[in-house]
Amino acid sequence: MRIALVYNVRHLKPSMTNKKAQEEAEFDSPETIEGIKKALAKKGHQVELVETNVQAYGKLKKLKGKIDLVFNYSEGVAGQDREAQIPAMLESLQIPYTGSKPLTSAILLDKARTKEILAFNKIATPAWKLIRNTDLRKGSLDKLIKTALKSDGLNFPIFVKPNLEGSSKGIFNDSVVTDFKSLLKIAKRTIKEYQHGVLLENYLSGREFTVGMLKKGRVWQVLPIVEVGFGELPKGVRPIDSYEVKWIYDSPESNFDPLTCPAKISGTLKQEIEVICTKACEVLDIIDWCRIDLRLDKNGKPNILEINSPPGINPDPKENSRLPRAARVAGLSFPNLLDRVIHSATTRYKK
Repeated sequence: MRIALVYNVRHLKPSMTNKKAQEEAEFDSPETIEGIKKALAKKGHQVELVETNVQAYGKLKKLKGKIDLVFNYSEGVAGQDREAQIPAMLESLQIPYTGSKPLTSAILLDKARTKEILAFNKIATPAWKLIRNTDLRKGSLDKLIKTALKSDGLNFPIFVKPNLEGSSKGIFNDSVVTDFKSLLKIAKRTIKEYQHGVLLENYLSGREFTVGMLKKGRVWQVLPIVEVGFGELPKGVRPIDSYEVKWIYDSPESNFDPLTCPAKISGTLKQEIEVICTKACEVLDIIDWCRIDLRLDKNGKPNILEINSPPGINPDPKENSRLPRAARVAGLSFPNLLDRVIHSATTRYKK
C-alpha cells in the first residue's frame, strides 16, 4: 500500500531543566519515526512522511489520490482539540486513515471529559474536580479548591495534573500532595504553565497497569496486561508515572525496567481489567487501537486513569514502550503490530 505517516518529531532530549524539551514530551524522536517508517516498509508499504505542522493540510491535499491510507500518529499542532486536527483534515479530504475520529480524538486528550463519559457509563475512575482557567473569574483558586474538597469527593492524597496534556507533561514528583498548602501551590503552578485547566484527582495507591487494545474484526483484542512497577526507584521518588520516572529514570542508560508483562495477577483481576477496558473502548467510540492506563483502588478494583489514542510506539525494545512490549509478548513483531492497525483500518473502509 501507499501510506502517508503523519507524525510529530521532538528535537530535544528529555530534561528536568529545559522547559522547551518538556513541551516536546508528546512528540517522538527522529529515530522512532524512522523506525516506524522502516517497519511499514518491511511489510511492503511505500511510505511518505508528513510532519504535523501548519503546512500539513496542503501536503495531505497534494497526496490525495496518490496514497491509499494515512497512518495517523499525530499529536496535532496546537490548542485544546489538537489531536482532532489531523483526523478532521483527513475527513474533509476524504482520505482513509488509522485511528479514531475527530470527536473521540478530542475527548481522549481531555482527561475530565473522558472521566465524565466513563463515570456516566459506570466505569470506575478516581473522583476528580476540574478547575478551568476561566473558573478563576468566579473566585480565587484558594476558594475553588476549598469548595472542591467539600463537595466533589476529593480526599488527600490528591494527584494534580494538567487536564489537556499527555506523556506525563506537567506531572512531576511533587504532583501528588498530602495537604492544602501543597495542593494550592502545585495547582497554581499547573494553571500558570498550562492554559487549559488543572485536574484534581484522588490518588490511588494500588498497583498500576497499562493495557494495549487492538480491534480485531468487530471485537477488541486485549493484549497481555503490563504492570508498571516502581520498586526500583530511588528513595523519595513517588511511585507514579511522572515526567522524571517516564523520561529520566526509565531510559536505556539507566538499566531501569519498570515493566512486567504479562502482569502477575489473578484470573479474576485479569478479567475485570479486560472487561473495563473493552467497555471503555466501546462507550468512547475508539477505533483501531489505544492504550489504557489503570490503577487499583483500596478495594483492589481497577480504575481507569486515562486513555491514549494513538498510543506511544517506540520500536526499540530498550525504550520500554508499553504497547510494543505487550505486542511482543502476544507474539506480534513491531511490523506486524503496525500491520494489524492498518488491516483494521482498511477493513473498516471497505465496508
